[in-house]
Amino acid sequence: QVQLAESGGGLVQTGGSLRLSCAASGGTFSSYTMGWFRQAPGKERDFVAAISWSGGSTSYADSVKGRFTISRDNTKNTVYLQMNSLNAEDTAVYYCAANNRSFWLRTYREYDYWGRGTQVTVSS
Repeated sequence: QVQLAESGGGLVQTGGSLRLSCAASGGTFSSYTMGWFRQAPGKERDFVAAISWSGGSTSYADSVKGRFTISRDNTKNTVYLQMNSLNAEDTAVYYCAANNRSFWLRTYREYDYWGRGTQVTVSS
């Protein structure tokens, strides 16, 4: 079983950038597809991005495509989310998640392991 811990959230102005990190422990990190999800107040937890176990495949929600980049370092058991050109609609709690079944899973119910989340607030 893998444990996940996010960091790097904070307050940023519109147009700014943040890099989130998610450190994994307690499992074979390199065997997991890793994903980032986000949840704004009163809304469901939505898919943001995913990366395959090797890092060779990535996928993004349309709303972040071209602005966000997911990456991983299997030697450090860490996955990252670089977020550029942030706007108010990106304000949410961001969660790191893992599954060892498929790269193609896109809903939060299909992911098995979760971090506690990190708040990202974009001010105008």
